[in-house]
Amino acid sequence: MLGVVNATLLPTSAPRAFHLLAKPTGAVCNLDCTYCFYLSKEMLYPGSRFRMADDLLDTYLRQLIEAHAGVPEVMVAWQGGEPTMMGLDFFRRSVELARRYAQPGQRISFTIQTNGTLLTGEWAEFFREHGFLVGLSIDGPREIHDAYRLDKGGKGSFTRVLAGLDMLRRHGVEWNALTTVHAASAGHGREVYAFLRDDCGARFVQFIPIVERQDNLVSERSVPPDGFGRFLIDVFEDWVRRDIGEVYVQMFDTALANWYREPAGLCVHAETCGLALALEHTGDVYSCDHYVEPAYRLGNIRQTHLLDLVASPRQQEFGQAKRDTLPQYCRDCDVRFACHGGCPKDRFAVTPDGEPGLHYLCPSYKAFFGHIRPAMEAMCALLRAGRAPSELVARYAAGDARRGRNDPCPCGSGRKWKRCHGLPPGTGR
Repeated sequence: MLGVVNATLLPTSAPRAFHLLAKPTGAVCNLDCTYCFYLSKEMLYPGSRFRMADDLLDTYLRQLIEAHAGVPEVMVAWQGGEPTMMGLDFFRRSVELARRYAQPGQRISFTIQTNGTLLTGEWAEFFREHGFLVGLSIDGPREIHDAYRLDKGGKGSFTRVLAGLDMLRRHGVEWNALTTVHAASAGHGREVYAFLRDDCGARFVQFIPIVERQDNLVSERSVPPDGFGRFLIDVFEDWVRRDIGEVYVQMFDTALANWYREPAGLCVHAETCGLALALEHTGDVYSCDHYVEPAYRLGNIRQTHLLDLVASPRQQEFGQAKRDTLPQYCRDCDVRFACHGGCPKDRFAVTPDGEPGLHYLCPSYKAFFGHIRPAMEAMCALLRAGRAPSELVARYAAGDARRGRNDPCPCGSGRKWKRCHGLPPGTGR
């Protein structure tokens, strides 16, 4: 993309390319995370073993590669429940089949999202050998991670996740941190970021807001409407002072792409969507990973080729609706070009004018995109001049050197500089 930040687990869409998250285990997982949206799959597929059959694996990989004819790289992406519960032999067959069906000169890349608790040296060696990019679910320091990521016995998973991470790092496996932001972490942006960067050694980070609806309300676990923005701003103020070009945060990458008028690498803040589909263990294909419900089932690859499902009028309409259903309040917003209304699944709030369809996190998005505007504009100017956006770090250092210890912190928290971002990360406030 821009060569500055690129924390997306899945690549930016190329011509004729789409993202398909394949779920070989359906709702099966060894943890019992309280905010997990896969739990509803047990109602969608009652009595299922939630395991992808070998013949379906063959069909999926063959059709996926056929659907990307002429595309130089095909991404095979595996997601939950917990995909490692399928065992290593399943993924060995996956690699063998994918490479068998690949066209001459076509590169096959592999990604997997895991909670990390089942990883062993054998798994890590397999990932390294075949160039897997591993997305590891880790929410922060122990007390934050274990707030909601519990096992079936109600015990925290933090120690086992760190053991899995240690396996990945010792074997030189490329990995991303997949970090949810929820009620327990919303006020701890700097702490979470410092932990991921310094304690875990993360260089690619995705922050994912937890928004759960329950009877037309949101759960107590959900991040507050303004909490995600506060979290991102706190992280950004540390990142922009020291980590541009060193640590890659997906949200910042996406923002810079939108400011620079490049395609966004994250569908949440793209103008339209529809290129990030989900394949269930049964072969059913759904319009989106967040819309795995009967109304959005496009068909089954046993009966209809994957490419035909992706290109169907229903899916095209689904993707265009993200743009076409924006309320006027969003259309008139000065950061619409950066936000594009967020993911439609969370557009259940009401605008100040009473129009439905506003994103639940609108206060966060307006605050965050508004706050980072000067930095984004400065980085775009550097890019256009053929210079590195990381030069911005020195500008911030010069500004901070002139700042009084009792001046308001530029993050907008209302705290004094010396009690906020003037403190080294991780030292408290």
